[in-house]
Amino acid sequence: MRGYIDNQGRSIAAALFFCPHPFHSLAMRKPVNLNQFRKQKARADKRTRADENAVKFGRSKAEKSLDTVRVEKAARDLDGKKRE
Repeated sequence: MRGYIDNQGRSIAAALFFCPHPFHSLAMRKPVNLNQFRKQKARADKRTRADENAVKFGRSKAEKSLDTVRVEKAARDLDGKKRE
């Protein structure tokens, strides 16, 4: 699907609505692939969501390895204190 954007970034419908003489500005329009805009918007949304999730759930590799080491040490300490 192709749309048309004028030199002020408006779609053809918006340009026709705002311009009193719509045919004067038609020469300045260039064809735009709307799929590219859709994909760019989807990428931006994914990036935003990923950043939000990184803040909510993300931990650095150092934090994860520190937790792993602590769990392993706790297991070793517990095994050392068991009676048989």
